Amino acid sequence: MTTPLSVLVTGATGRTGAIVVQKLQQRPDQFVARGFARSEAKVKELFVTTEGFYLGDISDPDRLKAALEGCDALVILTSAVPQMKAPPEPGQRPEFTYAAGGTPEQVDYQGQINQIEAAQAAGVKHIVLVGSMGGTNEQHPLNRMANGNILIWKRKAEAYLIDSGIDYTIIRAGGLQDQPGGQRELIVGKDDQLLAHPPEGIPTSIPRADVAEVAVQALLLPTACNKAFDVISKPAGTPGAVVTTDFAALFEQTTPGL
Repeated sequence: MTTPLSVLVTGATGRTGAIVVQKLQQRPDQFVARGFARSEAKVKELFVTTEGFYLGDISDPDRLKAALEGCDALVILTSAVPQMKAPPEPGQRPEFTYAAGGTPEQVDYQGQINQIEAAQAAGVKHIVLVGSMGGTNEQHPLNRMANGNILIWKRKAEAYLIDSGIDYTIIRAGGLQDQPGGQRELIVGKDDQLLAHPPEGIPTSIPRADVAEVAVQALLLPTACNKAFDVISKPAGTPGAVVTTDFAALFEQTTPGL
């Protein structure tokens, strides 16, 4: 019997991160799950107990070092979160900002570099980085939000991970949906081609639960190693669609490099 992989999930109380932690916890024969989060109250709200969780900020290398000690793998699910300045006036678009210390450059670039370097120092063998599609387009609406260039910074961090020499899997998700997972056919692509030319006009979105499952499967399957890809899903119930269950075959369609 193989020893379970010890896996740290950062951003563990986020909407996708929490699902990843839960999926790992449901497979105790394969994984020892650890979570990294800033809020003890949020950990207790979502998981009842703080057992297996490390509290800290990704800007603090010492906290990351403690959380990563003895880990085999790291799943990065941290992200800057834009905040609305104030409810917009009628007919006006809302304006957004980022909290102090929480800009995309600080969180999605430097924060991810901190995690990658801490993982290197801890001897972590595999990093799964969950990002977003759209990083090839400077004019993408998410980049324009508060002029944060969030997808640009995410992509710079992805390049840093690839150059780090650690085995990587980079998952760039389409628009995230709070829908059940395991009910759809997943489609992978590269360099935002799925955004530019959606197959059969399907929406460029995917349930968070499916993204979480892709991340978990990437920890287990060699065909996910040193790959970077975009992923969306066909809507549930699409005629002729085949629900994705063979993740090794899905990963075989993906390629190395940014």
